[in-house]
Amino acid sequence: MSALALQDIGVSPASLAELKRRVQALAAKRPGVYEFLDQTGGVIYVGKAKDVRTRLLSYFTAPWPESKGARLIRCAADLRWRYLPSEFAALLEELRLITLLKPAYNVAGNRTYASLAFIKVTRGIAPKLVVSDTARDPAARYYGPFRGRASTQNAVRTLSDLLGLRDCAERQEMVFADQPTLFDAPLAPACIRHELGSCLGPCAARCDAERYAGAVDAALDFLEGRAARPLDRILDVMTDAAAAQQFERAAAWRERFDEVTWLFAALARLRAAVEGLSFVYEVKDESGEGGDRVYLLRHGTVRTSAAHPRTPIEREAFAESVRHAAVDEGPAPAARSGAEMHQLLLVMSWFRRNPEEYDRTSPYARWTGEAAQ
Repeated sequence: MSALALQDIGVSPASLAELKRRVQALAAKRPGVYEFLDQTGGVIYVGKAKDVRTRLLSYFTAPWPESKGARLIRCAADLRWRYLPSEFAALLEELRLITLLKPAYNVAGNRTYASLAFIKVTRGIAPKLVVSDTARDPAARYYGPFRGRASTQNAVRTLSDLLGLRDCAERQEMVFADQPTLFDAPLAPACIRHELGSCLGPCAARCDAERYAGAVDAALDFLEGRAARPLDRILDVMTDAAAAQQFERAAAWRERFDEVTWLFAALARLRAAVEGLSFVYEVKDESGEGGDRVYLLRHGTVRTSAAHPRTPIEREAFAESVRHAAVDEGPAPAARSGAEMHQLLLVMSWFRRNPEEYDRTSPYARWTGEAAQ
């Protein structure tokens, strides 16, 4: 069921009032996560809040039926909550629970980023590049995020055309030239792109598996900044067209060059930004109960966290984790799984919305250096 189509199917007015009384009596103004449960005890929705009490009570006062919150609370047979030391901790826990439990209403409505685009590399014997506004497929790898869906789509279309990658449906059967077949009759390509020279034709045995894999590798080399072969090819064609005074053809290829150059630059900026998200982040316990924590971030994802070290032994243990993070990985990975991408977006969004939190970060050297003294 879509989160936008929630119906009043779970809670009677009497039990709704009881849920509200329980929140009023027990919930505190502290950061945490909360879960809405169905009549079997299954989790149908997970949320986080800087102030659990205020957030939960807002569901009961939301206008019915136009508010999603009002519809959600009427679907819940029960609810529960758990406190965490900070809003940042609550954000991480919400993401963990959504990934683990896959509540129906979270999956349906909370992981679409309308202003962002991702380049998805599909799996299978003939991978392709797809522009997506989500990062949900657990079997795929994603590049991004990028701002500007149209620009991303144009660049990916040009990149696929230059390298001959397919763009047909996932269900399309692939038949490589080196596959044994029972019949000698030639296969017809599923679309016109092969005839136009913009697809290698893996659906109709027009290339072998090795050649197609080489094209995929060239695409990955470009996306990961290891090579710019597609740009070189465009420059060669533009030069030849200009030398032959084919100015319209040269202008058309210049447009393609601009599209792919935009993507190349966007990927470089993204790598630089992610490289900068490697540090130790110290977070105070907002309840004042002494639950301060330190988070070790590496390339925009949380590698580990711990109670704020207070003794020399605790500091040395955390410093060892920092040392491992600094040497275990090379440059920031360009491609990420869906789960990794969601955490990267969470971290980027957190520091963009709370730039003052950078004051609580420190370089790895500070921790390893202090531990060594």
